[in-house]
Amino acid sequence: MLKLTDFIIDCPDPMKLAAFYAEVTGRALKEDSDDSWAGIKFGDIELAFQRVEDFRAPTWPEGEHPKQYHLDFEVDEFEPEKERLTKLGATLQQNFVRPDGYGWQVYTDPVGHPFCLCRNKGVVWNGTEPVWPKSS
Repeated sequence: MLKLTDFIIDCPDPMKLAAFYAEVTGRALKEDSDDSWAGIKFGDIELAFQRVEDFRAPTWPEGEHPKQYHLDFEVDEFEPEKERLTKLGATLQQNFVRPDGYGWQVYTDPVGHPFCLCRNKGVVWNGTEPVWPKSS
């Protein structure tokens, strides 16, 4: 089972770009935002900003540096989703799952767009919905 949880934008300074979009949308930054990952919640989806070293801005609609984003899907188990998604045409690119079973896997869709399957420690599933731990 999986659920879309994040839309992630690569950038050189997550806090600065997230602050911009917080002002644009009138929403608050998540309290756990920091210099490597900042987020703004929109219901079940987080608009997130991820630090990328040597960031090069997209030149879209020109083609030299295409758009830069990826989607995150929280999963209850990696293996069944890996099997299902690869049958649909996804390709596993890298596996960052730790021995404790938590982490993420990087995939590309059939035309090469990246997305991740994630299993975060502390997340439990209530039917078809992941329930995130309360942050202190």
